[in-house]
Amino acid sequence: MNKEYIENPKTKGSGIICAIPQTGRCPNGCEDCFFQSGRSYLEPLKDHLPNMPRIMDADNRIVRVNDGNDSNVERQLVVDLTGIYHNRFYNTAIPKDLGGFPGPVVLTLNPGKMTDKSFHRLKEIPLNLMFVRFRANMWNRELGGQAVQYYTSRKVPVVMTFMAYYRLKVPKAYQDSYVYRKRTLNSYWAITSKSWYDIMYPYRFEPYVYSCGHVEGELGNTKCMRCGNCLREYFATRERMSGHE
Repeated sequence: MNKEYIENPKTKGSGIICAIPQTGRCPNGCEDCFFQSGRSYLEPLKDHLPNMPRIMDADNRIVRVNDGNDSNVERQLVVDLTGIYHNRFYNTAIPKDLGGFPGPVVLTLNPGKMTDKSFHRLKEIPLNLMFVRFRANMWNRELGGQAVQYYTSRKVPVVMTFMAYYRLKVPKAYQDSYVYRKRTLNSYWAITSKSWYDIMYPYRFEPYVYSCGHVEGELGNTKCMRCGNCLREYFATRERMSGHE
């Protein structure tokens, strides 16, 4: 808590402020995660973690717990240290006792090696599940469709988070759908606006499916300021948890 806080440039101006209570790299080891790639805004991690905002800076904002690492890693530490924030939600890729978190929680469905092969299917939907996050690319569209069908049929919002690659690992058949461009701080092979639209178009009448970021691709903006997904779903979840829905 004595370290000088560093604000995530992606969430700046959005009403969201981020907190990471742990030290070190995330043991989940998801390839192409910005936090694992050495390109995080907090590098070198050993000098800048934990990264916790002051209570006065979190006032009138929602605290996104674990924009790096995972809230189900050292979970008790995470819960204890973030209890100082009135408005907070937790991020995890580990589907373990989600209902036990003392606030809304976001689950990443297809972390790491699951990305193009499978996704977590929760048998029971906890009241505090804010939304699920699907790591999307051009070659896992069928899997994404299965995830959308599974969760929207249970009235759970699905946020499509578009993968970007700092090494060119895009299959040859899909390389025209990616362009090397700057996102927030760093440059990646990232999806084009046209290909983003091709993925999102089938869900245009689906009220539970959203894209992370207002519009992806070279015509869009990956920053959170014009998105609003987390703000909307955080308060919707709080209403549901309080029985006011």
